[in-house]
Formats: sequence, structure tokens, C-alpha cells
Amino acid sequence: MSGPVIGVLILDDSAVVRQHLAARLRQSGMEVIGAVADPAFALEHMSRARPDVLVVDPGLGGARFLRQIMAVRPVPVILCTAPSTDATALTAGVSAVITKPDSGLKAFIDERSAEIVQAVRAAAHGRRVPRPAGPDAAEVATGAGDRVVVLGTSTGGTKALEIVLPALPRGIPGMVIVQHMPENFTAAFAHRLDGMCQVDVAEAVNGGEVRPGRVLVAPGGRHTELVRCGTGYRVRVFDGPPVNRHRPSVDVLFRSAARAAGASAIGVIMTGMGDDGARGLLEMRQAGAFTVAQDAATCVVHGMPNEAVQLGAVLREAPLTHIAEMIHRHG
Repeated sequence: MSGPVIGVLILDDSAVVRQHLAARLRQSGMEVIGAVADPAFALEHMSRARPDVLVVDPGLGGARFLRQIMAVRPVPVILCTAPSTDATALTAGVSAVITKPDSGLKAFIDERSAEIVQAVRAAAHGRRVPRPAGPDAAEVATGAGDRVVVLGTSTGGTKALEIVLPALPRGIPGMVIVQHMPENFTAAFAHRLDGMCQVDVAEAVNGGEVRPGRVLVAPGGRHTELVRCGTGYRVRVFDGPPVNRHRPSVDVLFRSAARAAGASAIGVIMTGMGDDGARGLLEMRQAGAFTVAQDAATCVVHGMPNEAVQLGAVLREAPLTHIAEMIHRHG
């Protein structure tokens, strides 16, 4: 990628992660300005050179370090963490979360290096898109009781959702979101979004009602489906093997929407790596749903939307700042 060299600071207590991740980042053309185990050393490095991206394990003082840094000198952050890590660091704002195992770290870095490098590039080059004014808060979408919105996103999605959801009026149809994210992080993420939005945002629980003005975020580590319940909808949250390497999977949500809602559904696929959601969105379109993909120009990673377009699953492509308007208009 052309342009200035990306500077990265790594804070991780594992020498294996520091050594091998730094090597992979350097091989990709990035500058590693520091790879340290102690937050004090990280602060020392930052006093000399400001990184473009932080890759941080929030354990052993990393969460406190992030809160301190984000309060005075915000920097894009990639969390590289164990699944059991406390999610409070997420409230500081995170571009991506990568779950690492307790053992086999060298093999993990080797296997996931392309994904990590892409996540760092996405964080460094993430577009700051002005938030649209959005429809008036008093405006209420008509027919929202039977309509439902399902949305899937991955790399770059945390920031993209902070653009889309605050622009939605309270009366939009009920919405269910899959954002690829490990368990222990989605509840804090949903809470963060709830404080930014007119709509209510919460982490989904099994049997939770999908109703107008409410957005449910699929919990990390479990799949979430849409289920018809009388004239409305609920969610089914359940365990199961990963689909397209993900749990929750966008395809699982989208396929359930095709079955449960058919032409009453709106399907939205946004920035993300890979192809999760593309085939599910095609099933939604074949069932009569209105389908939207974020366009290439505003995606951090155009993988998921592009795969859906190539399959013929997308009726409309739209820039990030127009997606809330399209949800409102077709709801």
C-alpha cells in the first residue's frame, strides 16, 4: 500500500507474540517503534514517537494503559487478547479484537499474520466519515412492527456502526446485528453504542424480543438467529460450531432472516474481511428481502460486501453515511 509507513507499538507480556508479531509487521513494510511487556516502557516509547496503531493485550496493566492513553492522545487500537479478558478496555474505543490462544502462540501468529496485518492497516487507514444528520428523532418508520433489519459486519465494523446507528430514529424496525467479536466484548460494545444512539442497543439474550426502536447485538462466542413469534420476532442464541470460521456468523443470522421474515426483512452487509454473510444475503434476496451493501469507497475492507455483490445478493450499494437513511426509508 502506498503512503506513509505505518508505525506500530506492541504491548504484550508474551515474548513470543512480541518477537514474531513484530517480525511479521516489519515484513509487511510497517515500522515497529516498540515491542514491550510493560506499560511504563510503552509510555516511554510514546513520549518519543507517536504510533499510528497500538496492538495491546489488555491484561497485566494494558487496560489501564489504554484508558490513560485514550483520554489524552487517542490512537487506533487492536486488542490481541485471551477470550477470558475483562472487556472494560473496549469502552476506550477499539478498531478490532483478535483472540489469541493460551498456547501455540508462534503457530497462531504464523496462521493469522495476514489477518493481523490487514487489521492494523485498516486501523491506520480507517476513514473518518462525518456522521450524517439522520432523520428527525420524532420521525417514525411506518409498518415497523412487521419489518425487521439484520446487519452483518467485521473488520472496520465497530467504527462503521458508530456512524450508522446514531443516525437512526427511534421508530426504525427492530434490528439484529452480528459484529465479529469474541465473547466478553460484545456486552461492553453494545453498552457503548447505547450511549450514542436514539435507539436502544443491548446484547442479545436467548428469547429476546426484536421490536421497533431496539437493536440487539449478537453475543460473541455464540450464534444468533431470528425466529418468528406470532406477528413479531425474537432471537435464538445458541452454541454451535463456527460457520465461515466465525461464531457468531453473519450467514447464520441472514439465513434465519430469510426463513423467518422473507420479504419483510432488510439485510445489510458492511465492511469486513472474508465472505461471511454473502450466501445468507443471497438467500434473503431470493426470499424477497431488500438487501444493501456498503460500497468499496467507504469500506475499511471490502471483502464481505464484495463477495455478496459478486453472488448477485445485493440490490443496492451505498456509502456508509447513506446506510441509515436506506434502512429508515425501506423500513
